[in-house]
Amino acid sequence: MQSALSECVSRTVRRYLADIGDTEFGEGLHALVIREVEGPLLREVLSFHEGNQSRAAAALGINRATLRKKLAAHGIS
Repeated sequence: MQSALSECVSRTVRRYLADIGDTEFGEGLHALVIREVEGPLLREVLSFHEGNQSRAAAALGINRATLRKKLAAHGIS
């Protein structure tokens, strides 16, 4: 049985693929999904932890320096 998050991702990817048909991806589907998902994930986890980057990084399983790089890359302060 899939988790609720996994089911949501499966439905969304399936719908996206149906919408675009045989259109080719310049960057590849994996890169597109990571780019689209990572920003909102970082924002939500950071918000959940009330802006505390150390706690957000721990929840994400990454170190704070990596979190800061990712936040900067996504234009999140």
